[in-house]
Amino acid sequence: MHSPATRAFNLDEEPAWLRDRYGRNLFGQGCLLARRLIERGVPFVEVSLATVGNLALGWDTHINNFDGVRQMCAVLDPAWATLMDDLRSRGLLDSTLIVWMGEFGRTPRINGQQGRDHWANAWTTVLGGGGIRGGQVVGHTSPDGTEITSERSVAVADFISTIATALGIDGTRQNMSNVGRPIRIIEPNAVPIREVLA
Repeated sequence: MHSPATRAFNLDEEPAWLRDRYGRNLFGQGCLLARRLIERGVPFVEVSLATVGNLALGWDTHINNFDGVRQMCAVLDPAWATLMDDLRSRGLLDSTLIVWMGEFGRTPRINGQQGRDHWANAWTTVLGGGGIRGGQVVGHTSPDGTEITSERSVAVADFISTIATALGIDGTRQNMSNVGRPIRIIEPNAVPIREVLA
């Protein structure tokens, strides 16, 4: 705790205009902190956007989806865009993999409470930065979003394999648990999404 790297947590070192650009909220300042940690060589940083205003469940919009998503995006969009721009301007984007995702999607149909429920059939994730060739879409759904219509669907294991490949992690390696049990990094049948890898 006495490392000079702890200065990363002193966001007051940043100019006010940049802090404003990220957004003066927990997520925005978390993205700024992420950039400061990356600059100091921290290898893994996670920033979560779970609560905004009265949206205690964040993206879990079972009720009032449209207002909820509008509020969440008003926080997400400036922070995420500023993080990407800031990393790029500092020469860090090409060595930093950005993964934007949730754990599953939302139903294409609106329920009786103007909400969207859980939908594991299809959802969106975004990869950018280090090891990724951006500016493309892989796969697509039917116009109503209820099913995958592309021959290029992506399984979760393939997505994880893509992340590992972009990071230069040997997916065939196994880690050992504290009781000597091997834990796979990637499932053996996983195939990375080659068209997005740089």
